[in-house]
Amino acid sequence: MDSLNKVLQLLENGGSVLWAILFVSICLWTLICERFIYFKWIFPEQQSNYLSQWQKQTSYCKAKEFFYVKNYILSDAKISMEKTITIIKMLIAICPMLGLLGTVVGMIHVFDVMAVTGTGNARAMAAGISQATISTMAGMIIAISGLYFYLLIKRKIDDNIHQLRLLLR
Repeated sequence: MDSLNKVLQLLENGGSVLWAILFVSICLWTLICERFIYFKWIFPEQQSNYLSQWQKQTSYCKAKEFFYVKNYILSDAKISMEKTITIIKMLIAICPMLGLLGTVVGMIHVFDVMAVTGTGNARAMAAGISQATISTMAGMIIAISGLYFYLLIKRKIDDNIHQLRLLLR
């Protein structure tokens, strides 16, 4: 319970933009986990379906049609593997922008405090500076970690397409 209170305090200190970053990160990690579940349990079954479809087609197709059937299977496999990859890429790109938005909002808060108090009171400005740095940090951490897993998924897609291409000979 203490950890939850600390997280809620951090979200409160980060301002409203940090809640948006939290929402985007939940969406991002849900899609990343979905892709890993897909590669672990769904794609092997699809791959065996593709191979059985290839076996059926090669038994009665002419040699000229093999090329088209193979390209159809590879294209279908690539489309199903890259199903949510564009959304993942977009969410990764949004995170640093939301962090920057949080920085701007925090700095506006700092300037507002300076305008009201008329001085550079460090204690009065601390909340705005904290809000600016927390949201920037959160946006960058989500983007960098998401980028790592995005590249891992892309590599997995390329490896699976290459393996399927070798199996369809």
